[in-house]
Amino acid sequence: MSKNIYIVRHCQAQGQPAESPLTKEGFKQAAELAVLFSNIQINRIISSPFLRAIQSVEPFSKEMNIGIELDERLAERTLSSVNLPDWMDKLKATYEDMELKFEGGESSREAMDRIVTVVEEALESDDENIIIVTHGNIMSLLLKNYQESFGYEDWKSLRNPDVFLLKRDGETGAVTVERIHDSPYTIYCKQE
Repeated sequence: MSKNIYIVRHCQAQGQPAESPLTKEGFKQAAELAVLFSNIQINRIISSPFLRAIQSVEPFSKEMNIGIELDERLAERTLSSVNLPDWMDKLKATYEDMELKFEGGESSREAMDRIVTVVEEALESDDENIIIVTHGNIMSLLLKNYQESFGYEDWKSLRNPDVFLLKRDGETGAVTVERIHDSPYTIYCKQE
């Protein structure tokens, strides 16, 4: 049996703090995500505990009556606990040196290991179709784990929301990564 993990970057939010809600546009996007997933037999939803991630999947969760499991390991990566005026340069450097770490933050490797553990546990579960809702930087590190070429420029090209399908072949165990675009019809075609 193949496994499908839908990795979702949260919808447009009002800010970066954990308690930041979605914007008006973000709530519209969350409703569109519910439509996007409505023709797929989702068995489980796992989300970052950040409000913007939860709100991104809530319409679908309520419509399908599937509870949202919160997992701290899906929270956004902390680059540093101090203000870094040149944070974009610092972030770029962490894609080149996966062990690079700034004060009070975690390295790319640490953040990658954290989210990969959640995904690998999901892949080993009995559930066939799982949605995992998370954040841009840590999502990009997850994708880098399965597609080594995924880097800083790819992170910059991520949208809010964004959806990738990680598919594990039941026979070979190989994991493929595919970006699923905004149109609900794209995802439906992929399931045929």
